[in-house]
Amino acid sequence: MAVDAGARAVGFDELAVLKLLGLDGAHRGEVKISCSGLADRLAVSNQTASRRLQALEDAGYLSREMVSDGQFVEVTEAGMTALKREYEDYRAIFERKADLALQGTITSGMGEGRHYISLPGYNAQFKEKLGYDPYPGTLNVDLSGSSQRERSALDSFEAVDIEAWEDEERTYGGAFCYPATVETPDGPAFDRAHVIVPDRTHHDQQQLEIIAPDNLRDELGLLDGDEVIVRVEAA
Repeated sequence: MAVDAGARAVGFDELAVLKLLGLDGAHRGEVKISCSGLADRLAVSNQTASRRLQALEDAGYLSREMVSDGQFVEVTEAGMTALKREYEDYRAIFERKADLALQGTITSGMGEGRHYISLPGYNAQFKEKLGYDPYPGTLNVDLSGSSQRERSALDSFEAVDIEAWEDEERTYGGAFCYPATVETPDGPAFDRAHVIVPDRTHHDQQQLEIIAPDNLRDELGLLDGDEVIVRVEAA
């Protein structure tokens, strides 16, 4: 019970000290420190540095041996567990991505998707990299205001790269494809789709283009103005 009570006294300030000691190698064995040196690094008084070390020792996160010119400290197994919890929290911030749910309404496009998706330089890559021959045409979704802002998160998602190519007449730009599921409010969903973001596009952040092996309007019974949720899968 004594260790649990001490652990509750350890806060962000004490964990910052534990991190510094770990960076000095105290997680591998004893290292020698001085309270004044630690205080300088933390920009606090000697008394404050001493209290933080004492709190870590009381919590069982740190072992200490006082000597005439300083002290030897070592991060304990309990201290390493605390540092690992901090590490997992930072991983959650910087590494893990949540699926992105974008809401909008169905709209008619200008018919360009049908033409471009059927071009051989694109179509061959779709078959190879996406694993299907897309229906000739895109499903166009006008995003809600909040989803327009959230759409920028796509830049951090892992995409399938559709490379630029050229024929005898012109060069065609590349595109990025993001695995996605298209859902309707009343339940039906199609989970083998991709949001496609061309390098060269007239569409702005207000609209998504979606490709799939089947006609999504027919599969989900969609008409212009119908609401959908497009869930883009994080890697």
